[in-house]
Amino acid sequence: MKNPILSVRQVSRTFGAGATAVAALQDVSFDVEPGTMVALVGRSGSGKTTLLNVIGGLDRPDAGTVELDGSEITALDEDGLSELRRDRVSYVFQTFGLIPVLSAAENVGAPLRLTRTPAADREQRVRLLLDLVGLAEHAEQRPGELSGGQQQRVAIARALAASPRLLIADEPTGQLDAETGRSVMALLRGVVESEGVTALISTHDPVMMAMADRVIRISDGRLHE
Repeated sequence: MKNPILSVRQVSRTFGAGATAVAALQDVSFDVEPGTMVALVGRSGSGKTTLLNVIGGLDRPDAGTVELDGSEITALDEDGLSELRRDRVSYVFQTFGLIPVLSAAENVGAPLRLTRTPAADREQRVRLLLDLVGLAEHAEQRPGELSGGQQQRVAIARALAASPRLLIADEPTGQLDAETGRSVMALLRGVVESEGVTALISTHDPVMMAMADRVIRISDGRLHE
């Protein structure tokens, strides 16, 4: 077995206090091997999004630790978390999250501007990624000129721009029709293999579960494999 790229240990997260407290995560522990695609499955309110937010440094647990590549995310200060999200973890959201006034190419290149990647290298990486997601001919179009599926493909390309170690996708096909959703799922499967990225994807879709290397189920804040 390879050394895990991600290690989650006894993570708990509670919202509220007293009689109204909600235990979103309860003593969650698991490892993920590098270069794998893991489907995180559970009903609405099961704790999926909370778990993804804790792993990605968007939220802090009440107890437990999360390590990525041997670095303890849960011990990082705000500067460390900003660096983590800039360099090692990327997100794909259900709502795409593209910048409306920028073209597809400019959206994809935005993370590389933050890392001050030289213009020639940035442009080359953007071309490669737009080609990878099948949108090379749409580079100059803005999000409003693209379909939902095309916008999600741009979002995936943007998430890959800085060559992250971990890609987190929270219900990435939730706003897409079934056929478009399947094509986006197949794309995610392909980029895991071609880019060597590790992906943690929350989903309800059985097609995505079938494509994943591993399925982890979560219910009432607890994991079941």
